[in-house]
Amino acid sequence: MAFDFKKEYKEFYLPKEKPGIVTVPSVHYVAVEGVGNPNEEGGAYQQAISVLYAIAYTIKMSKKGDHRMEGYFDFVVPPLEGFWWQEGISGVDYTNKAGFHWVSVIRLPDFVTREEFDWAVEEAARKKGIDCSSAKFLTVDEGLCVQIMHIGSYDDEPVSVAKMDAYLEEKGYVNDISDTRLHHEIYISDARKVPVEKRKTVIRHPIRKK
Repeated sequence: MAFDFKKEYKEFYLPKEKPGIVTVPSVHYVAVEGVGNPNEEGGAYQQAISVLYAIAYTIKMSKKGDHRMEGYFDFVVPPLEGFWWQEGISGVDYTNKAGFHWVSVIRLPDFVTREEFDWAVEEAARKKGIDCSSAKFLTVDEGLCVQIMHIGSYDDEPVSVAKMDAYLEEKGYVNDISDTRLHHEIYISDARKVPVEKRKTVIRHPIRKK
């Protein structure tokens, strides 16, 4: 049975539809950074996603080739995630999608070292015939965070964020978003297959004691 991060770490991938506080451990990702509207057909964001999945599946399917990774175990490729911000504003302006800065990521199993990552980048580029040079090995230690499962359109996220903010006020915490601690989304649903009103997205914000 392939290891499924969503099932094994439900507290991080399948929270309730009400806010909760978690301490998130350090995680390794394959990451691509960029700027621009994520909905732009063939734009930078969609190209980044292609690179991420090419590398993630190259690692997963390495078991069928000659390359052996020490400590390898079969796994379900984790969901797409993203860290988001906009320059010069507090919060998020959902009407200005062109102004989004993002780091799009997919979680890596712990057996993937930087050396194995470099191999996967080269192998994915060779097999898929795409430029994977934008991919980076990224380690993020989020620490103390508040999160919620948002159901519905991405444009309606402010409703869930308001619930998170009210919860923090009640519990004596404040948001701690900065240049290094960012608004984080985990896309549990495949937007290509799931109707907008049923899409599940984990929204996570870094926090600190008031």
